[in-house]
Amino acid sequence: QVQLAESGGGLVQVGGSLRLSCTASGSISSDYVMGWFRQTPGKEREFVATTRWNGASTNFGDSAKGRFTISRDRAKKTVYLQMNTLTPDDTAVYYCAVGSRWVVGRMYLERNYEYWGQGIQVTVAS
Repeated sequence: QVQLAESGGGLVQVGGSLRLSCTASGSISSDYVMGWFRQTPGKEREFVATTRWNGASTNFGDSAKGRFTISRDRAKKTVYLQMNTLTPDDTAVYYCAVGSRWVVGRMYLERNYEYWGQGIQVTVAS
């Protein structure tokens, strides 16, 4: 069983930066995959970024490419989402998720993640 806790959300101005953290409790296998998704009211959850816990692979959603980076600190069992050049379109609830294995070309799918955090609000003010 893995539990996830997101932190670092809040209000930021357009063009600003924010770093989200997701800390896991429980056993984290090197095969695990850590992902970030986001959701706005009335819309489906959107894939943002993912990384293998061993760091071998990362992937980003179209909205994140070139602006966001994902990293992890294995000792702290924490994955980070660094978000730069934020726009109001980035306003959403951001969710951290863990999958038990890397599925090539499919880690943008929610169904490949077994554990989810409760989400954290990010608001970008214009």
